[in-house]
Amino acid sequence: MDMENRADIAFLFDLDGVIVDSEKIYTGIWRHINEMFPTGVENFETVIKGTTLENILGTYYPDPDVRGQVEKALYEEENRLQYELMPGAERVLRTLRDKGIPTALVTSSNGVKMSHLWRQYPDLKELFQVIVTGDDVSASKPDPEGYISAAYRVGALPPRCAVFEDSVQGVCAGRNAGAYVVGIAGTVEADCLAPYADTVLAGTDKIDVEAIAEILKHRG
Repeated sequence: MDMENRADIAFLFDLDGVIVDSEKIYTGIWRHINEMFPTGVENFETVIKGTTLENILGTYYPDPDVRGQVEKALYEEENRLQYELMPGAERVLRTLRDKGIPTALVTSSNGVKMSHLWRQYPDLKELFQVIVTGDDVSASKPDPEGYISAAYRVGALPPRCAVFEDSVQGVCAGRNAGAYVVGIAGTVEADCLAPYADTVLAGTDKIDVEAIAEILKHRG
């Protein structure tokens, strides 16, 4: 994209724990799966947060039969889920749209899960100019690939982007991309996010669009 058509700034969002209030649900799902198919990894449901399903399956379930059973169990659980939006998420996204600030969704979730989400919230999809899923990247967070790709696709330089993340892997991905990183506490404690984030907020509803936009305009 040439510089004349490049966006000035952009806001890039993780999904679970930032836009959708689902992290506690997924923590329970993966804890249950780990009970059925033990990995031997302490706090497994926390360790895997922010990573793609492909990465989880390939790393922790070397047996193809077990891997297939884990994937089946996950999809069965997901099909029963009713997603809830995080408080303030829709307001923030609509404010950004009204101000003409590009937005992107950068999630480790795959297409199966995303299809289920869009069926429940068809209008939500229209609030993002770009959507990068786990199916679109070759490396999982904390690798910055997803955020660098999203920044390029919305036409903004990574340092002029704000990344909103709730996991340690996620905030590290944003930092590795060179973006301004906003940690959203809740999935993990604020103290866990703070070393890797430029700032930490108590929730999505605490996002001040104008203040962060002003910070971005003076970066990069």
